[in-house]
Amino acid sequence: MPADIAALTHSHDFLSASHDANARRTRWVVALTAAMMVGEIAAGYATGSMALLADGFHMATHAGALGVAAIAYAYARRHATNPRYSFGTGKVGDLAGFASALVLGIVALGIAVESVIRLANPTNVAFGEATLVAVLGLAVNVVSALLLGHGHDHGHHHHGHGHDNNLRAAYLHVLADALTSVLAIAALLAGRYLGWIWLDPVMGIVGAIVIARWSWSLVRDTAAVLLDTADPHLVDEVREAVEGPGDARITDLHIWRVGPDAHAAIVSVAGSVPCDTLRARLRPVHELAHVTVEVR
Repeated sequence: MPADIAALTHSHDFLSASHDANARRTRWVVALTAAMMVGEIAAGYATGSMALLADGFHMATHAGALGVAAIAYAYARRHATNPRYSFGTGKVGDLAGFASALVLGIVALGIAVESVIRLANPTNVAFGEATLVAVLGLAVNVVSALLLGHGHDHGHHHHGHGHDNNLRAAYLHVLADALTSVLAIAALLAGRYLGWIWLDPVMGIVGAIVIARWSWSLVRDTAAVLLDTADPHLVDEVREAVEGPGDARITDLHIWRVGPDAHAAIVSVAGSVPCDTLRARLRPVHELAHVTVEVR
């Protein structure tokens, strides 16, 4: 391609600044979670604890979901410059987050159903052994949450708008896990020292409700990105920037997210203002990474 044309072409890499660090964190957490989940499921069967089994299977789905997150990071990085993705691969994380949230919802349902069955037919549990394993599970979750939480916070305060939904999904999975571990420990201790066998399945239900709520909020947010919904604040900011001086009027405006901290915009304007002037007006809107201006 001739040099003058090459100078005008641009990259469509809209991955977040912390993409590679987040990917590394996620890989570590997958390894930790997978190892712990095998232990918890085996111990759950051996001790007969529903809370522990729920925690273990719960962890298994998380290991899967976190694996999906890790693959999404790798895929997004590998195809960041692939021209087939006309707006880059910034949304791969949202797609993974959406799928992951659906899995989280199904897990919540499964745990709730199994717990209700257990409430009706109480079973004997080896409380002491089960408690030890649950405590170990919680320790693994806390380490994982710290690993991911560092990146998660960074994503939150980056722009006010930027969220890495892939990392957020991974973080919520780990938090949901820590929660079921805490509930399992509480239930097992109450069962052992107070004889409250019913608390084991009740905690299963409580855990399921909390997980279902997290799942729903994540489905809602990732779906918004996948369906190209516009951020109302950003729409107002763009209108203000273009129409503020009073010599141009926006006739058609599209704004959508193309990556964790990046938006694209197509702005159609009626008036006789040159394109370069309009572009200059939009430059302060730092969330916009890809702008197309049309003057009619």
